[in-house]
Amino acid sequence: MTEEELKELYAHVLELSHNIPATDRIDQPQATVTMVSPLCGSQITIDLDLDGETVSGFGQKVRACTLGAAAASIVGARILGASADELRELRTRMRAMLKDDGPAPDGDWSALELLEPARDLISRHGSIMLVFDAVAEALDEIQGERSATKAPDRKGIPDTVRA
Repeated sequence: MTEEELKELYAHVLELSHNIPATDRIDQPQATVTMVSPLCGSQITIDLDLDGETVSGFGQKVRACTLGAAAASIVGARILGASADELRELRTRMRAMLKDDGPAPDGDWSALELLEPARDLISRHGSIMLVFDAVAEALDEIQGERSATKAPDRKGIPDTVRA
C-alpha cells in the first residue's frame, strides 16, 4: 500500500467514525447490550428490535477508537432489514478476517473490507468486534438461545466482554 493509498484509507475510516448512523437509542427495545473491549476500554451499547428474524430497530451509543467507530458506522448504516442468521454469519466472518486471515465480508457488507488492514493491529480487534459481538448477544437475548457462532475460547484477554 502506497503512502497516498494509506492516507486515503485513513481519511475514509476517519469520516466513517465521525458520522455514525443510528445513534438514537430505542425507547423500549427488545434487547439492550453493552460490550467493552478490556484491552483498550472502547465501549458500545446497542438497542435491537426484531420483527420475526429481521432487524426492525437499531440504536447505538459508541465510545470507541476510530476503527471501532468505523465498524459501528458501517453496521449502523446497513443493519435494518438484515436477518439474524446473516448477522451471526457476519460476526463469524469479521472475526475470521481479523484473526485467521479470512476473506472480508462481501455483498451488502463489502464496505467492511475497509477494515481488513487492521488484522495486523491486534490491540484494536476488540474495538472493531464490539458492534458484532453486541449484536450477536442481543439476538441471543431476544431469541432465547446461545449463538452457534460464539467465539472460540482463546487464551489471554478476551476481545470483548459484556458489561
